[in-house]
Amino acid sequence: MPTNFLHTPIDYLNGVGPARAKLLKAELGISTYGDLANLFPNRYIDKTKYYKINELVPDSAHVQIVGKVTHLKTMGDGRSSRLVATFIDSTGSMELVWFKGQKYFKDNLKLNVPYVIYGKVSKYGSKYNIAHPDVELLKEHRSRQQSAMTPIYPSTEQLTKRNVTNKMMVRMMQQLFSEVHNSFTETLSEQIRSQHQLVDKNTAMYNAHFPKSAALLQQSIYRLKFEELFFIQMELLLQNRIRKTRIKGYAFEKVGERFNDFYSNHLPFELTGAQKRVVKEIRADMGTGAHMNRLLQGDVGSGKT
Repeated sequence: MPTNFLHTPIDYLNGVGPARAKLLKAELGISTYGDLANLFPNRYIDKTKYYKINELVPDSAHVQIVGKVTHLKTMGDGRSSRLVATFIDSTGSMELVWFKGQKYFKDNLKLNVPYVIYGKVSKYGSKYNIAHPDVELLKEHRSRQQSAMTPIYPSTEQLTKRNVTNKMMVRMMQQLFSEVHNSFTETLSEQIRSQHQLVDKNTAMYNAHFPKSAALLQQSIYRLKFEELFFIQMELLLQNRIRKTRIKGYAFEKVGERFNDFYSNHLPFELTGAQKRVVKEIRADMGTGAHMNRLLQGDVGSGKT
């Protein structure tokens, strides 16, 4: 993958295409590989634990279960219509319910094939159910890039309506990292990374999306934040240097007699060491003829004025 891969139009990413690319640009401002790579998760969900149906409790947190769909049926009419699937494992059965996207799941769910489902459990009567669960074939679940935590990406109402789910966003991100494999250009020197104990750019980018551990996630986020602030500071220093070299003002090279007289004979108190140092620094700046950008900081009553 060439180093300019970040500018590759998102249309070329396997699984996206023109229509989905247009939607991603309109809703999330994603036009290129680089835009997608820098769409970081809002949060992460731990999917390392698998539950059995007989372990479920009402209104529990989100759970992950391995089992099979044995039956599908449509119930109700009009707005009350819903697709209900019977889902079983070795310990019992429950229901999966879809009010939206019924046709998609009715056409694509396979009976008696192992799936991994994920969602929030509810209980109606004696039956547990999960509404609109994430559903993935077990063999695909095992073969895809694994992470201790599943990323949850930003979304919009239009993306949801067009079936661009978080699951699909994760797959697109997995495809992106599969294609660009360790091709992110390192922007910080070895000296800086060593001095501040920063992980490299490729490690940071990958683990910000697919963290292999909580520790690596923390290190990766710290590295990316450090990098962003580092280059903001560099830009400010560069602009300051440009202003000082290109824009010349009047240089006050000599301190006037009135100031010296006031300072030596009429100032009703002795300046502290810090106050004297600040006055000296301001004098030096005003003698250069360059713009002075200075923040004078001190406690209330410390003599700033």
